[in-house]
Amino acid sequence: MTSNIPILQVEGLTVYQGKYLALRDVSFQLEPGTNTAIVGPNGAGKSTLVQSVLDLIPRSSGNVQIFGRPITRLGHLRQQIGYMPQNFIFDRSFPISVSELVGLGWTRSRPSGVFSRWKKDRDKIAAIEQALKRTDALHLRNQAIGTLSGGQFKRVLLAYCLVAPRQLLVLDEAFAGVDAQGTAEFYTLLNQIKREQGWTILQVSHDIDMVNQNCDRVICLNQTVVCSGTPELAFSQENLLATYGPSFSRYYHQH
Repeated sequence: MTSNIPILQVEGLTVYQGKYLALRDVSFQLEPGTNTAIVGPNGAGKSTLVQSVLDLIPRSSGNVQIFGRPITRLGHLRQQIGYMPQNFIFDRSFPISVSELVGLGWTRSRPSGVFSRWKKDRDKIAAIEQALKRTDALHLRNQAIGTLSGGQFKRVLLAYCLVAPRQLLVLDEAFAGVDAQGTAEFYTLLNQIKREQGWTILQVSHDIDMVNQNCDRVICLNQTVVCSGTPELAFSQENLLATYGPSFSRYYHQH
């Protein structure tokens, strides 16, 4: 893959949910190694956008390419995408440990021969422990996922994304339910891993203050792209009013 190919390219994306127009003619692209946030009011279509980009919900029109290929023809390259949804719904009584959940993200092909299978098992265990250690969650490895707090579970999901090589990480309100301090710590961790792994990140967020501090690019969305650019440009008073309307009130964290 050449470095001048966008990691993600979206052109003319339109999505209807029944008769409701959720997204209209959305176009943007992500350059390698960037951290881009999608912001906008409730009902603006932010989650719909990331879900349609990942081909989780149908598009009415428009084209999506990831790694230079149509999203419907990614094949094994789909394993290069990590996704953290806003709501991860599961039966909290389901008997699966943190290590087992993270291990589901391991994507190596099935080896042949006893020695190869043993080496794969060893490599998998090492990768799980390294991912949990990197996200400060190694001490949780034997804990049932149903017993985790919201912040702990976010770190485990990040470890799931980290356990195998990825190029694109998509976060849909990944910090929902996490307090201000936890969000700041998570952003610090995310940026460290981004630099180390060379990730490109696309995230949905309501937290303009944290986006302003941590992201390279911002897409202001309200069914269509209102503006796109650096945080300084996107968060001008004019663009915020155009995106959120006259009732918009900006919130700043107090540290």
